[in-house]
Amino acid sequence: MDDQEFLEYVQAGGQVETGDWMPDDYRAKLVKFIEMHGNSELMGVLPEREWILRAPTLQRKLALTAKVQDEVGHSQLIYRVVEDLGKPREQCLADLVSGKSKFHNVFHYPTKTWGDVGVIAWLVDAAAIISQKALLKCSYAPYARIMKKICWEESFHILHGRDVILAMVTGTPEQFELVQEALNRWWPPLMQFHGNPIPADDDPMYQWRIKSQGNEEARQQFLDGYVPQMLELGLTIPDPALRKRDDGVWEYTEPDWDELRHVVTGHGPKTQERLGFRRLNHDETAWVRSVVLAEAA
Repeated sequence: MDDQEFLEYVQAGGQVETGDWMPDDYRAKLVKFIEMHGNSELMGVLPEREWILRAPTLQRKLALTAKVQDEVGHSQLIYRVVEDLGKPREQCLADLVSGKSKFHNVFHYPTKTWGDVGVIAWLVDAAAIISQKALLKCSYAPYARIMKKICWEESFHILHGRDVILAMVTGTPEQFELVQEALNRWWPPLMQFHGNPIPADDDPMYQWRIKSQGNEEARQQFLDGYVPQMLELGLTIPDPALRKRDDGVWEYTEPDWDELRHVVTGHGPKTQERLGFRRLNHDETAWVRSVVLAEAA
C-alpha cells in the first residue's frame, strides 16, 4: 500500500491499528494531535483544582475532586496511545513542561470565581465533547476506542457543570452575576476553542480522517446546542452580533485569531504559572517513577 492508497482507505471509512503500516506524515500528525489532547486533559485539571478546597459544600468538593481525577485518567489513557505510536509518555511530559508542546487555549486562563468552575464544566467541556464525539470515528482505531470511555465521562461532567450553574442562576442576584461575569470572560476563548474556520477539505487532520468534522462545523454545533440553554437561564450572550440566520447558520463577531495563536504558543495569562506547577510536580515525583520502573524491570 502506498500513501495514496492509504489515504483512499481511511477516507472510505477504513481504520488503522497500531501494528499496521501507515505513512510517516499520518503517524506524525497523529502523535501531534493526540499528544496535544493528552496535554490538555492534564493541564485542564489545574484551573479547577484551585477550587477544590474553596468549593461551597462538601458535595461540590467531592464532585469537583472526582472530575479532576477523571481528567487525569483521560490524560493517562491518551498518552498510552501516543506511546504505541512511538513517543514515550516521559518524552510527552518533558516536552509539555519545557513548553515545547502545546495544550488547548482555554486552559491558559485564570479561574477567578466559583462561577468559572461552573462555566468550565458546563460550556468548556461541552465545546470539548463536540470535538471528542467526532473522534469516535477517527481512522486510528485505538484512539477511537478510548474516546468511548472519555466521552461518557465528559458527558457526566457537563451535567455536573449545569447543576452548578443552575444552583447559581436560581440563587441570589450576586450568584447570578458571578455566572454572567464568568461567561463574559470565557466567551472569547470558547469561540476560539474549535480553531480558525479553515475549510475541512484543506485541513490535513480531516483529510486523514483523524478528525471527522471541520472547525466551523464544530463551532456551529456548539452554538446550536448551548446558546438556547444560556438564554433559557436568563444569561446574556456577550456578543451583540450573534444571531441565527434563516438558513440555520450562526453569525458572530470574528474571534481574535491572533490572540489564540499568542495563547497556545505559551503566552497566556496563566501559562507559565501552570507549566511551573507541572514542572515542579514532575520533578518532585521523579523518585516515584524511578522506583516503580526499577521494580517493573
